[in-house]
Amino acid sequence: MPSIAIVGAGPGMGLAIARTFGSHGFDVALIARNRDKLNDLAGRLDAEGITAAVFPADVLDHDALTQALKDAATRFGGIDVLEYSPGGSLESTPLTAPSETNPSDVQWAMDILLYGAIAATRAVLPVMREAGAGTLLYTNGAGSVDPTPMLGNLNAAQAALRNWVLSLHKELADTGVQAAHVAIGVWIGTGGPPGVPAASAEEVAPLYWDLHMQRDEVERVFTV
Repeated sequence: MPSIAIVGAGPGMGLAIARTFGSHGFDVALIARNRDKLNDLAGRLDAEGITAAVFPADVLDHDALTQALKDAATRFGGIDVLEYSPGGSLESTPLTAPSETNPSDVQWAMDILLYGAIAATRAVLPVMREAGAGTLLYTNGAGSVDPTPMLGNLNAAQAALRNWVLSLHKELADTGVQAAHVAIGVWIGTGGPPGVPAASAEEVAPLYWDLHMQRDEVERVFTV
């Protein structure tokens, strides 16, 4: 069975992506900090006939993240798709306008978004390149494409991740490994800020399957 490793798995996008790939016969490796929450997600997937296993790790701990992905590969006989979306770690962080941003205001976002993505990729890419097959998917906010001043420090790190993914996609051309970027320009679920467009995770998740199947596409931006 093919497998997908979801780094930053949660009850929103992570679960929806797991269901999307699981419905196509994929086993699912769930990676995030909280074991109890992961166990809940795995139980929900198992109840739907999708094989899932949990591998707790913090994206800020690159050694632990690397080991979790290696353990997932051992459990499922390899990782065919990596999806990186540690959005839950960003929910309670300070946001600054560009002119008010200090280097430290950007550092935390770079640690979570870019450096964590690089660590996760290095854990799985060598085997994918050797096999000549694999998919690397990275979730980001639409501010990576069209920045918003009130999110100046966060958007800077998001743009760095996007730039790196687009460059990775070019590097991997003709290797059989696909790297692609998803920029989400809506609030996922309910309870978002007034006036901000919203969509369900289930509406967004099919984009990931499309990018996995359409091997030459580097980016999708989801808006409503």
